[in-house]
Amino acid sequence: MLISTSACGGGGGDKAGGDDAKAPGKPSASASPSPTKPAGPPMLLDTITPQTGTTAGVAMPISVVFTNPVAAKARATVEKHMKVSASHPVAGAWHWFGDKRADWRPKTYWPSGTKVKIDADMKGVSNGNGRYGVRSYTHTFKIGDDVRADVSVTGHTMKVTRNGKPVRTLSINAGSAQYPTWNGTMAVIDKQKKVHMTSCSVGISCDKGSSNYYDLTLPWDVHLTQSGTYVHYSTGDPNPGSGSARGSHGCVHLSLSDAKWFYGQVKQGDPITITGSPRAKASADNGYAAFNMGWQQWLAGSASGQATTATL
Repeated sequence: MLISTSACGGGGGDKAGGDDAKAPGKPSASASPSPTKPAGPPMLLDTITPQTGTTAGVAMPISVVFTNPVAAKARATVEKHMKVSASHPVAGAWHWFGDKRADWRPKTYWPSGTKVKIDADMKGVSNGNGRYGVRSYTHTFKIGDDVRADVSVTGHTMKVTRNGKPVRTLSINAGSAQYPTWNGTMAVIDKQKKVHMTSCSVGISCDKGSSNYYDLTLPWDVHLTQSGTYVHYSTGDPNPGSGSARGSHGCVHLSLSDAKWFYGQVKQGDPITITGSPRAKASADNGYAAFNMGWQQWLAGSASGQATTATL
């Protein structure tokens, strides 16, 4: 899972940092360490997301983060030892973001109701830099209801659907001209009932006298990017919509009641798609925005190419 800077990140970087995807917990393991000592120091996995036993949204990639760099020459072998199985077979591929993070996504969204398993059998596998895997990891999760939200920056609306059927249309405000919201599809990273947000933490302003300075704890926060984008309620914009003409520092604002309702609807991996902003699409590794990358571009970052999941 990802740890973010907790603020609306109009000034945040385009990509998540090199230590992207660290979680407070460790990946669950399916096997004890191998009794045979490998030829070099261990190659370990830092995290596998989603965590085992969870229910994720249709846009959720499998994200694997290694503790040490994996050399380009070793990635095809490493990918082949990270087997993805599904109850509804789908085509997909791995993609490397730098030398420590590899994400697997289906070519199109997961079918709702799919059960998914990743078996990362790293025992004896080399990372190409003198380290060798010493254990196996297994995570199982399922894909829940197909919940999506489509945000129109210019229309000041968010349309929420569940399994293809409209549920509600909410009034929103997105980023200002100075701090525009990211465009594109971002899978929900996580959500929290309260988040402490500061302008200084994302490089907007550390000057308490600035009109752009803020230091607030705000409720009903749905996390979209590593650079600090949330869908949430803001005390500075209590009644968002086309009539209020307020712009955020990059977040999507909802009214208090709508924010609480939306918080209860979404889960990790649900796709939130934002259109109409002057800003580019969020980078695919700025959180879990895998579907902001075209399929051919995604495959260009894979060492082993497209494959169909094994049957679970």
